[in-house]
Amino acid sequence: MQETNDADTTPTHVETAADLDARIDAADRLLVEFYTDGCGACAAMEPILGVVARETGVPVVTVNPRDDPALIDEYRIESVPTLLLFEDGDPVRRLADGFVGAERVIDFLA
Repeated sequence: MQETNDADTTPTHVETAADLDARIDAADRLLVEFYTDGCGACAAMEPILGVVARETGVPVVTVNPRDDPALIDEYRIESVPTLLLFEDGDPVRRLADGFVGAERVIDFLA
């Protein structure tokens, strides 16, 4: 099992593209959830993402692209929640199937 610290096991919220870029640059692997306020499926993902971070050691960041609309175009966000996996600064996988359970997200990261 991969050793993690508290910062890696709790999803972190960022508000701007610059904040997100800094997190992407600082991590070898990073899972980003794009969500919006008032989205029930997005809110239901929060505890799932905490489980995923604890079980995989992959840091999780959440961002509302409406807080910085440039993110919508930059990452082609067409629906929420959308999960993007970044490896070495590049988006390598996308999951935009609405609410999914922890097992599905863990499989997505594998």
